[in-house]
Amino acid sequence: MRFDNLDRRIKYYHLLFERDLNDIPQFSLPDGYRFVFYRPGDREHWIDIEKSAKEFDTYEQGTAAWNKYYAAHEGELHNRMVFIENAAGEKVATATAFYDVIGRDPSGSGWLHWVAVRREYQGRGLSKPLISYTLQVLRGLGYTHGKIPTQTTTWLACKVYMDFGFRPVPENVSENREGWRILKALTGHAALEAFESAAMEEILAEQSAL
Repeated sequence: MRFDNLDRRIKYYHLLFERDLNDIPQFSLPDGYRFVFYRPGDREHWIDIEKSAKEFDTYEQGTAAWNKYYAAHEGELHNRMVFIENAAGEKVATATAFYDVIGRDPSGSGWLHWVAVRREYQGRGLSKPLISYTLQVLRGLGYTHGKIPTQTTTWLACKVYMDFGFRPVPENVSENREGWRILKALTGHAALEAFESAAMEEILAEQSAL
């Protein structure tokens, strides 16, 4: 079975990656693109990008996510929320150098938040430069350790994070080992060699298995 890069047929598990923020791999943007930071009014661009990347099905879901994570922190986004613009000045990708605003992580780590590339711009070499740049922003803000919250349904992004040297947070492995087994089956990544691959019936969400 062929899975999309964000595929809700895959059984959902929350995953958490981590790595020290030294020696971040470097990737340059293709010609015709540039990085810019958040400016007032960019909430709509953020929602539009995330919706295009299938993170949300509706505008209302995007608004709810913005309100949960960013509405109370908009004064900080001018040097944390990154966009990629194309040559026409259209925002086509985003990621945020943030932290755990929900209060689950007492470590003080920086968090790479909500990485997304517009659907029609995926496959153009934007994701790795975006991740690299945003991790450098985190480092520049003084964070020495980074974490990435993600999920099995975005398995292809997880593969990219592992290529960057991110590894499973041990506590998350204890809670969601089945999710890491699913990720091993989907990516075959060497970083997950300690895990046994999940079988197909363990990968598919119940509605997809019917």
